[in-house]
Amino acid sequence: MRSLLTCLLLATSAALPAIAQTPAPAPGHDHGAEMPGLKKELFAGITPEDLLKPGSEPGSVKVTLVATFNAANYGMNFNGYSHGKAILTVPVGTKVHVTFINPSPVPHSAIVIDKPDTKKLQVAEPWFPGAATPKHLTGQTMGKSEFSFTADEAGEYALACGFPSHAVAGHWVALNVSATAKVPTLQLGELPAKEVK
Repeated sequence: MRSLLTCLLLATSAALPAIAQTPAPAPGHDHGAEMPGLKKELFAGITPEDLLKPGSEPGSVKVTLVATFNAANYGMNFNGYSHGKAILTVPVGTKVHVTFINPSPVPHSAIVIDKPDTKKLQVAEPWFPGAATPKHLTGQTMGKSEFSFTADEAGEYALACGFPSHAVAGHWVALNVSATAKVPTLQLGELPAKEVK
């Protein structure tokens, strides 16, 4: 049994791209660097704070996810953050409207998954109905898409890239659905969480 587990671990690590085996840069590292080949007009004016904004109707929020925002984590980031270093917290029952933007020629997508699933090579279905971009397993390049879902179950989740092995490589931010939170909050890196009003 132990040798079978060892073989599986070796096979899994061999299947991961080299990017997933490289240690992640320290939080804040390379957040200003740019990746080549980006279609910058797709995310002109968008900042990391746009990860979470108030929605247009009561009890809703607007999330803007930009894949490959910069060179942080070798481009596998949302709005410059990876490995759950940005934390979006919403009260249970919040309607979440997501705009996903990938300005890169490398395929990316977005899907809401259970936080422990960020350690899986691939997750086929979103945790909440409708909580994924179209074709989240194959991704899209240089474009935008939108989806909406209701965060109706408390727990710790992730907004992750659904392309195989990208979440394992750290391409995700945390999404906490809280039974006690009264207002949405956004925490970026080591900064304190701020209320989204």
